Amino acid sequence: MLELAGIVILGILAQWVAWKFKIPAILPLILIGLLVGPLATLFTSDGTKLIEPIWNGTEGLFPGESLFYFVSLAISIILFEGGLTLRKNEIDNVGSVIIKLITVAVVVTFFGAGLAAHFIFDLSWPIAFLFSSLIIVTGPTVITPILRNIPLKKDVSAVLKWEGILIDPIGALVAVLVFEFIRAGGGEEFTFTALIEFGKIVLFGLTFGFTFAHGLAFSLKRKIIPHYLLNVVTLATVLGVFVISDIFAHESGLLSVVVMGMVLGNINLPYIDEILYFKESLSVLLISILFILLSANINIEDLQLIYNWQAVSLFIIVVFIVRPIGVFLSSIRSGLKTKEKLFISWVGPRGIVAAGIASLFGLKLDKVGVVGAEYITPLVFMIVLGTVLLNATTARLFAKLVGVFLKKSEGILIIGASKVSRLIAVYLKNNSRHVVLVDSNRNNINKAKDLGLDAIEGNVYGDQLKDNIELNDIGYLMALTGNSDINKYAIDKFKNQFGEHGSFRLITTEEMRDPENNPQEGLFSHTDDYYKLIELAEKYPGIQEIKIRDKKHYKTIIDLTKEDKNIIPLFIKDPDKNIRIVSSYSEEVEQVENDSFLAYIGKSIDIEEVK
Repeated sequence: MLELAGIVILGILAQWVAWKFKIPAILPLILIGLLVGPLATLFTSDGTKLIEPIWNGTEGLFPGESLFYFVSLAISIILFEGGLTLRKNEIDNVGSVIIKLITVAVVVTFFGAGLAAHFIFDLSWPIAFLFSSLIIVTGPTVITPILRNIPLKKDVSAVLKWEGILIDPIGALVAVLVFEFIRAGGGEEFTFTALIEFGKIVLFGLTFGFTFAHGLAFSLKRKIIPHYLLNVVTLATVLGVFVISDIFAHESGLLSVVVMGMVLGNINLPYIDEILYFKESLSVLLISILFILLSANINIEDLQLIYNWQAVSLFIIVVFIVRPIGVFLSSIRSGLKTKEKLFISWVGPRGIVAAGIASLFGLKLDKVGVVGAEYITPLVFMIVLGTVLLNATTARLFAKLVGVFLKKSEGILIIGASKVSRLIAVYLKNNSRHVVLVDSNRNNINKAKDLGLDAIEGNVYGDQLKDNIELNDIGYLMALTGNSDINKYAIDKFKNQFGEHGSFRLITTEEMRDPENNPQEGLFSHTDDYYKLIELAEKYPGIQEIKIRDKKHYKTIIDLTKEDKNIIPLFIKDPDKNIRIVSSYSEEVEQVENDSFLAYIGKSIDIEEVK
């Protein structure tokens, strides 16, 4: 009982440490597992582990087949959740570089790492390529914490983010197929019988995954399942598909759940976000338990297998040769600069899927006596720990060295995606500014995306924005919703993270009626609120500009906007095309350069009036 409770407590503690110090959770989890597992034998009085998943095959926390079953079921849930994140529209929207990274670079890693493992460790070809298939994946759970606090161009962070998301289930699928191929041949040379068994695995895996996904989708759409049972029924279905598929074709269960997740993720289902959130929470708990167990289950003898120069050589080849080759081949004729390609090559930490499946497959193959299977788990854990440590400690420094570190964050985050927000965002985008809109209204988000704008469906009360690595170049925050409480809350919550150069919100109706109560973060005008902006956006759907000859001319224009309620000033664009937000708090006449432009919403300003 103490050991079981200890695993959960240590696992959640590791997750908290990872959150606190902004590092991938897999790092403290594996280190804790090694500390209470194989490394504990070095300092305990009787030379035993503090946590022993399996001891002498029949004793320990998970005696006999128990650990094998738990790992299998846990991995099935984790892979299902990974499959849910793979959406077709995401593939359509990402650039050719990302598509090539999950195709060309995957092939390069598969063959490059496989060849290296075969010749360095003298592993059989099947085992060598199983190893290489397991280290294909990077994964968002390890990429996001590393990049979260590194200001990068949107294109660079987007490439790394989407590579991690898309390659997770793809890499898992490749690893499952290679493993099933080895199992189908019983670890021997390829035969026609092995091909038939392999075909059965693929056939049943695809069939069961596709069929049960549509069955569950039908049940959800017809509301056969009550809302309060939604998550647990989905969980039971995933476990059921895994087990049933495995009965019909041994070892086809993992393939089934990956396919099931992919299919469900691409069907327009009600409550799909709730299912995903539940699976994410469950995955956090399972991952916390799983990796402490798997790390603790490693023996000192396993670590000694990789305590040599061959392991160092393999790591160097995988990280510093194979990864860059894959990235550079994938980015031929792309818009990425050499320094950006170098940074993407450097940041490639392997994650949870790699370590989890490696342990599962290592256990299975070692159990049936496949030669070389004992190398799988320690070698993959070496790559995982090594890459996470390398990137977590050097990514920020390397970004500065190669010149991709943004010295100034010029992106703008707009809370609210109403018509006026979209008009403003289009203007800013047309003037080469990275703009992201956030709104909980899906209709507004879809309209923004139709205009080619970056838009996120979410609300300011969650942590979705704080974890989004594509917002690393944001330095300005504008709260433009019709709800003054949301605007104030957004400023208070996000001004330190996204408002480096300024946080602004629309004034409230009460503030508009009281000119003396003009907040410093007020936007545009202290006499116009959200409703006035919406009115003008409907009446004059566009952002206009007027050239400012000098400071006196600017003062004349501002005086005109105060008199005419059909004009609201928005931005000042200097001769170098730098844009500054107009604040309601100060006219900032002294900061206006000659030959600048004033961007405004409303009726056209008669130049004759402001000569």
